[in-house]
Amino acid sequence: MPQPIPPGGALSDGSEPTSDGRRLGLTLGMLVLPMYVALGAPSVALPAIGRALTVPFGATAWILAAWSLTSALAMPVAGRLLARWNPFQVLVAGVVALAAGSALAGIAPNLPVVIAGRLIGGAGAGATVIAVFAAATALPGRDRIRALGIIAAAGATASGCGTLLGGAVTAWLGWRAVLAIPVLALPLLLAALPSRRALTQLGGGERDGSAGRLDIVGAAVLSVLAGSLITLLQAHSVGLPTPVTLVVAAAGVLAAGGLWWRVRRTPDGFVPRRVITARGFPAAGLIGGTIFAGYYGVLFLAPSLIEQATGGGALEAGVLLVPAAACSVLTGRLVGALTDRFTGWQVAAGLAALTVAGVLVVAAFDGPIPVIAGTALTVCGFAGAQAVLVGLAAELVATGDRDTAQGLFNFMTALGGGIGPAAVAGLSGVVPVPMALAVLAALPLAGLVLSLTRRPGAGISNR
Repeated sequence: MPQPIPPGGALSDGSEPTSDGRRLGLTLGMLVLPMYVALGAPSVALPAIGRALTVPFGATAWILAAWSLTSALAMPVAGRLLARWNPFQVLVAGVVALAAGSALAGIAPNLPVVIAGRLIGGAGAGATVIAVFAAATALPGRDRIRALGIIAAAGATASGCGTLLGGAVTAWLGWRAVLAIPVLALPLLLAALPSRRALTQLGGGERDGSAGRLDIVGAAVLSVLAGSLITLLQAHSVGLPTPVTLVVAAAGVLAAGGLWWRVRRTPDGFVPRRVITARGFPAAGLIGGTIFAGYYGVLFLAPSLIEQATGGGALEAGVLLVPAAACSVLTGRLVGALTDRFTGWQVAAGLAALTVAGVLVVAAFDGPIPVIAGTALTVCGFAGAQAVLVGLAAELVATGDRDTAQGLFNFMTALGGGIGPAAVAGLSGVVPVPMALAVLAALPLAGLVLSLTRRPGAGISNR
C-alpha cells in the first residue's frame, strides 16, 4: 500500500515528494476533460433538445442519467480488466467507446437514439475514469494526493465550465454539436502518448486478488438493479405506463435479492465479499454517492432555472455559471492541505455539508444569484469528494483488491450522479421544483450523518 503522509508533507521515510505526481496528474487531467464536459455541457442544452425533439423537459434527464448509469456500470468491469491489462490499454478502449457513443448521440434523429449514444459513451467514460484513477492511485504518498487533486480540479472545472462551452456551442452550432464534444477525447489520447510508458508501468497485470473469469451473473444483477432504480425514479416524468413500472420494480427487487445471493454464493465474484465488507468501504462509497447526487441534481436544473429567471438562452446561462465552476480549482488546491490537518471522515462531512447547503440555497431562493451560489457550493462538494474519497479504495482494502475496489467505489459514486437528476426530474412532475430539491438535499444530508457517525480513525486516516 502507498505510504501514509504525515502532517507537513514529507513521506514517512523522510523523502520529499517528486514532480511525478504533478506531471502525470496534468496528463491524466487532460484526458478526463472531455468526459466531464460531457456532463456539464448537455445540461445547458437540455431545454433546446427537448424543444427540438418534442419531448417533455423531464424526459431529457435521461441524457444525463444514462451517461451516469453506464459509466457507473462500466467501472467495476474496468476494475476487473485492470487485473489483466495495464491502465493505458483500458484507457484506449474507454476513449474509443466514449467517442463512438458521443458521435452517435450527435447525429441521432430522436431521443431514444440520443440515449443509446449516451449509454455507449458513458460506458467508455467509466472505463476511462477507472484507468485514470488506477494510474494516479498507484503513485506513492504525496505524489498520489497531488495527482488526484489535479485530476479532481480538472474534472470539476470541465464539468462546470462545460455549461459555458455548452451554451456557446448550443447558440452557435446547435445541440447536436454539444453531444458530440467528447469525440475530442481521441486527439487528446494521441497527445498523451508521450506518457504511455508511465501509464503502462503503473498498475495492471495480474495483481488483483479477485482476478479470474468475469462473473457475468454478478455483473448482470448489479446492472439490472442500478438500471431499474434510475428508471423508477423517472417513471412519472417519462410517462412510463403503470404495468411497465411494476415490471421494472419487480426486476429491481429480484436483482437486489440475486445480488445478495450471488455475493454469498460467490465470494470472489463480480462484487467480492471481502471488498464490500472491508471496514469503511461501504460508508465511503455511500457518502461519495450522496454528494454526487446533490451536485448532478442541481446541475440538471440550474441552467433552466437561470433561463427562466433572466429570460436569456443557453449562452447566458452558461456564462453565469462560470463562477461556480471556478470554485473547483480552489477546492482542488485546498483539499491536500485539509487532509493534512483533518481526518478523511471529517473532510467528507464538510463536503457533504457544503452540498446540502448548496441544494437548499437553490431550493429556497429565486433568481440567478442564489442558483449560481448554490451551484458553486455543490461544485466544491463534488470536486472535494473526488480528491478525498475516490483515492480511498487503495487504503480501505487489501493491496491485491485495489483495482476491483476502485471500480466498485466509483460505481457507487457515479450511480449517485445518475440518481440525482433522475430523482429531481421524477419529483418535479409531482411536486414544485423547490420541494423536489429539498427532497434531494436529504441525500447529501444522509452522507453528512454517516460521515459524523464514523470514528475519526476508522478506515480513513490523516494523510
